[in-house]
Amino acid sequence: MESKSDAMMSETTEKTCQKRPFSEDDDSFLDTTSDNDSEEEWVPESKAAKKSKRLTAEKMVTIKKKIKSELGSPATKKATVKKSTRKTTVKTTRKKTAEKPNVDQVIMENLPVLNNNEDVLPSQSKQDSRSMKQKGEPQKTSARVKKEIGHCQVKIEQPSTSMQLNETEIKEESVSFTWEEPALKKQKTEKNPDGKPVKLQRGNVEIGDMQMNWNVVQMLSELTSTEGWVCANLIQLFKDENTIPFIARYRKELTNNMDADTLREVQQALDELTAVIKKAHTAVQKVAKQDKLTPFIKASLLNCRTMEEIEHVFAPYKSGSTKTKAQKARLLGLEPAANLLIDCPGELNLNLYIKPNVKGLSNMTEITTGIQHILADMMSKDRDTLDHIRKLCEPNTVFIQSTLTKATAKEKDGNKKDTEKFRLYHDFSSSIGNIHHHQILAINRGEKLKILTVKVNIPDRIKNMFCGWCINERWRPRGFARPELMKLLKDSAEDSYKRLIYPLLCREFRSLLTSNAEKESIAMFGRNLRQLLLINPVRGRVLMGIDPGFRHGCKLSIISATSQILYTDVLYLFGQGAQNAAERLRHLLHKYSCTTIVIGNGTACRETESFFADLLNRKYFAPLDVVYCITNEAGASIYSVSPEAAKEMPDLDPNIRSAVSIARRVQDPLAELVKIEPKHIGVGMYQHDVSQTLLKATLDSVVEECVSFVGVDINSISEILMRHVAGLNASKAKSIIEWREKNGPFINREQLKDVKGLGPKTFQQCAGFIRINPENIKNFVNNQQQFDGTTGCQTITGDSKIKPVGKSTKKKGKAEITSAQPTILDQTCIHPESYNTAMRFLSFIGGNLCDIGSSAMQNSVNAALRDNLIDTLAQKLDTTVPTLQMIIDGLKQPRDYDIRAGFEQRDFKRNIVSLDDLRNGTVLTGRVDNATLFGVFVDIGVGRSGLIPIRYITAAKLPASKRRRSLGLGPGERVEVKVMEVDRARNRISLDLIRVL
Repeated sequence: MESKSDAMMSETTEKTCQKRPFSEDDDSFLDTTSDNDSEEEWVPESKAAKKSKRLTAEKMVTIKKKIKSELGSPATKKATVKKSTRKTTVKTTRKKTAEKPNVDQVIMENLPVLNNNEDVLPSQSKQDSRSMKQKGEPQKTSARVKKEIGHCQVKIEQPSTSMQLNETEIKEESVSFTWEEPALKKQKTEKNPDGKPVKLQRGNVEIGDMQMNWNVVQMLSELTSTEGWVCANLIQLFKDENTIPFIARYRKELTNNMDADTLREVQQALDELTAVIKKAHTAVQKVAKQDKLTPFIKASLLNCRTMEEIEHVFAPYKSGSTKTKAQKARLLGLEPAANLLIDCPGELNLNLYIKPNVKGLSNMTEITTGIQHILADMMSKDRDTLDHIRKLCEPNTVFIQSTLTKATAKEKDGNKKDTEKFRLYHDFSSSIGNIHHHQILAINRGEKLKILTVKVNIPDRIKNMFCGWCINERWRPRGFARPELMKLLKDSAEDSYKRLIYPLLCREFRSLLTSNAEKESIAMFGRNLRQLLLINPVRGRVLMGIDPGFRHGCKLSIISATSQILYTDVLYLFGQGAQNAAERLRHLLHKYSCTTIVIGNGTACRETESFFADLLNRKYFAPLDVVYCITNEAGASIYSVSPEAAKEMPDLDPNIRSAVSIARRVQDPLAELVKIEPKHIGVGMYQHDVSQTLLKATLDSVVEECVSFVGVDINSISEILMRHVAGLNASKAKSIIEWREKNGPFINREQLKDVKGLGPKTFQQCAGFIRINPENIKNFVNNQQQFDGTTGCQTITGDSKIKPVGKSTKKKGKAEITSAQPTILDQTCIHPESYNTAMRFLSFIGGNLCDIGSSAMQNSVNAALRDNLIDTLAQKLDTTVPTLQMIIDGLKQPRDYDIRAGFEQRDFKRNIVSLDDLRNGTVLTGRVDNATLFGVFVDIGVGRSGLIPIRYITAAKLPASKRRRSLGLGPGERVEVKVMEVDRARNRISLDLIRVL
């Protein structure tokens, strides 16, 4: 009886019409050269058998003839390409398009990924075919070819698992299916309003050999809201190991003048996509090792665009995981029944699947449950279905809620968990579109500490709309289905939503909110760090640094104007020894002519400030006009016990080293703060709740950016600071120092090529950020040529070019310096690769190298720009506008130009204000101490920073230069504020921003 049932079931299956390709064993939808030209109507079995016999080599000949006729015909521009000929068309186009066409830029269309799968409902296919026949139009292919014209080349994407396909037209004149040439950059001019293309010379924008069913450039463009041609260029630039400072300054024409922050965001997004690609292919390999890889599973993994989607598909195949309900049902042989329910419900007889002695098939209830699990699994992994449910959630309000955990609520007072910190989130609810980033981070921290319970609430109407769409559209049976089958389909849709899709959506929403909050928090870290590093240094002063303390006294150090340690000591400013300490301080200040005191903001800072403010009010240090300032000492203690500090100050106690570091932070913040790991500097918020890898990478990148843009003198820079120059690292910095100690100071940039380990790529990345100060090499030039700081000056005429300097001959692996001549352009920000262009520009304006940075040079350049547009000059000099602008800036800027001169300076005080002096409405001036996503902390000199809530920081109160997207103020900026509220019990001050000074 059992064998008879099996035979009847097999016969029924063979008589079915076209099967739905959701099966894990069906790979027809992955074949890009499928023999089916289009989705056709169902035909009887006999006709289908006859049709299959005609699939011979004769058809391939017909295809080739058709391709040739289409490519040679003018109508090719509007012709459609059938799925069976797509691969051949690609090959033909590759042969004919040796060069990328020079066409106008077109905004990349947001089309879905290409899909060669015939995974659509028969009813839809029949309607389409009939409508085309009625109109007398030829049947068109079910392939969608995405066009990216202009600066991005056309790409054909790999098949999706379930995308319904439409017709697409191809214009042969503007199509290229390769990525072997780089994308074009169009530079707009008055004569050429559409732009002049600029090509990258080499490269391939693909990420390794791993391909996905979506395009990397398109995805990167969508994620970062960046033009496609810029994304293509950036992928190539990052692949070639170019640094962000180098790209931001010397490759502006390829990035549409992106700043460093935007470049960093694109790089992070590219890294995320790369991680998704690698994880997807790793999952494919793991499933293949288990001998469970089917075309359906492979396509599902290669369609994934996020880590959550990969986890959703790969979860059943993880080591140690039990089989899913759908897998168990498939092993029982119920998958054909699930396919029949969708494809040909009239042919489905569930009674044929009953096997009384088999668990899971013993009765009708078990069979319907198994089919339900299979259908639910198919729905949860279908690309169209997931895209639709996400679209349903977009216009509707999805809420995230947090409540106090039951265990925490029952605990008595005095428990270890500090629930008071999270009192705002004990009963919190907000839509995912309106919740702030800092609220997400706070909720996540509370959940991690098991104080809060977090839930994503999706309205029930979403479920009803989704199930109705599944039954009536996407998963509608292809024919009449009995009521019991429709009920089974409805139960499958509800089960898929409740058990599989809803948890996936919750994970996606939480992951997206957390990711965005972490990125914004890390970006705030970066902005604050940049502001802190670029504070204007206090040069030419002897400084006294004080690390306050009670029991162990105040550690004191005096440093010279060149950061040399002059004196160190420990003084006890409080108690019986206060008078003796005051006299000692007066003696030291007069002895070293020191008029500036720097106090760290650590323990006993307020008492130390009061001590000095009292002495200043009594003019105790007269006739010296002494002032003091408070500086952030975060990280000073960590640095004082580090190997770098021990190497730099081997004879000093670690406590004294911190006082030296405090003084140097004011004298040259950039040179001192780079010695400390950025995350210890103490700017930003929720530092320990974000990705530590991404935080470190971002902060290190900001340090590299600041050091590079400020520029370094190669002959006086420390090894620690040199590590952060673009293109250099610890080993290369050490090699440069060793070369300098062995051969003396560098005479020009070309000598960097003689350093062991510095190849052409490293030289390209770092050369533009390195300066050669002539003062440091006066005594190193040959006696035959007296160096006076003007060597190499000449009036430029004709086609003057800079000849190679600093030539070296290498013998047996050792570089021997033969002759090195200084080049004045080495003192500017002009890159060596643009020296010849700079010389041609000087020849054009009749300038002199000796006049660089002088008023005469500025007048000459301004006169040339008045008579000629910069675009015209760029064409005459055969260069780009950004490169020419960089040359102009380098020639006009003084040789000792420092970009930090335009940033904020330190505030020095002579008196002190206490918290008791504050009243509501009092107007004060202060300096931004820290910036967060919920507000800005301002030091107003009362020993406690006040908070300006983010709602008070509006664009109208900020100058034009500060109206950036975050409406944020960075550390070090001076502001005028008004006291809104003083909470003395909680020691909090609320401020309102009046204006930025």
